Amino acid sequence: MYYPDVPALEPEDIQLLCGEYLAHNAHLDPREADRLGVKRGLRNPDGTGVLAGITNVSNVVGYDKQPDGTVKPIPGRLIYRGIDIDTLVAEADAHDRFMFEEAVWLLLFGSLPTPEQFARFRKLLETHRELPRGFADDMILNSPSPNIMNKIARSVLAMYSYDEHAEDTSLPNILRQSINLIAEMPTMMVNAYQIKRRVYDRSSMYFHLPTPGQSTAEHILSTYRADQKFTHEEARLLDLCLLVHADHGGGNCSTFTCRVLSSSGTDTYAAISAAIGALKGPKHGSANLKVMQQLDYILENVENPKDDGEVREFLRKIMRKEAGDGSGLIYGMGHAVYTLSDPRAQILKTHARRLAYAKGFDEEYEMLCSIERLAPEIFAEEHPSGKRVCANVDLFSGLIYRMLGISNDLFTPLFAIARVPGWCAHRVEEVEFANRIIRPAYKYVGHAQEYVPLDER
Repeated sequence: MYYPDVPALEPEDIQLLCGEYLAHNAHLDPREADRLGVKRGLRNPDGTGVLAGITNVSNVVGYDKQPDGTVKPIPGRLIYRGIDIDTLVAEADAHDRFMFEEAVWLLLFGSLPTPEQFARFRKLLETHRELPRGFADDMILNSPSPNIMNKIARSVLAMYSYDEHAEDTSLPNILRQSINLIAEMPTMMVNAYQIKRRVYDRSSMYFHLPTPGQSTAEHILSTYRADQKFTHEEARLLDLCLLVHADHGGGNCSTFTCRVLSSSGTDTYAAISAAIGALKGPKHGSANLKVMQQLDYILENVENPKDDGEVREFLRKIMRKEAGDGSGLIYGMGHAVYTLSDPRAQILKTHARRLAYAKGFDEEYEMLCSIERLAPEIFAEEHPSGKRVCANVDLFSGLIYRMLGISNDLFTPLFAIARVPGWCAHRVEEVEFANRIIRPAYKYVGHAQEYVPLDER
């Protein structure tokens, strides 16, 4: 959407400003940071994360630190409040039930709910899915956005105006705000998508009210689809995606962003909105969209997808920046913590297979499996540093969303919907127990200069 009454900077003005910046700002050489002992990206020289805090919420395990300081790769584990993610998935499979809501309780409160607590909690989420009166019209429909993540972030921030106790940082109030946001954000997402379709895609939009008794995954599919129809298997697969994305330790970019803002004493809406902004970045939450774009590109350019030799050499071209988007990245491969395996990727890979073959996505699925198998070999050949890479959660999540008929616009927003329980759990922990503003340091490497009076310049 274009607003012609808003004055814009002329191209020559922009060029002038860029020229001034470049003329007076020296390039910051990463090697200088290394020489000064600066840990860029809050990473240690061996690639592991700098310890910046302690948490009881979740643990991400991908390596062992040996007594001599070396890093030993081990199979990855993701642990929510002391319970392995594989255990939660096995429970869902064994009893054919939805698990995301139970994980929300577990992350927020630190224990498994009793049947009575769980039933009451699910009802609580169901009854808070509708947005405040007038909110959808005023905050979403009347101000559409081409990017759903930006619209959700703005909507969360706007909830401040609908909360009489927005600034209250007591435990009961933060938990109240957290449960409201967990329940409301799927509705924000679907509403934002519908108005985006109408304004930017010139397509029809439709709005459905929440259906009582549905899980979060069922609610999303029911309100997203025009006919509100979906299968149990589809809803279970989406629930699984929500489950494995619900939290990933305190150090990932968006969660750390939430903790940084929370440490300042700001309100819940500001902290969660900032986390959404961090997740939007292609180096963090929107990587699954990059995976699907690259997957389509590979299938268009590889003559025989079943020929390992041809696929291997094409991936090598991508890594050498001779093909692809020029980034040199094989999207969906590599992780800051996991080295041998990402448990989330393995879970989604296993559960996506049947639906992929049933819906005619077997070629896409098999190519992702080939990438998972071949990319580590190519990486080792092209970058003989000894660093191990494995498939991450993004390699298969985008394909699942595509199989469910979900628009690319919602790939990253679905990540945000899943992650908000983790953000809220870490916010509570930061406010209740850390009680110290997060304030790392930056080494100044600029030069001194004299002030010259304006009329002498």
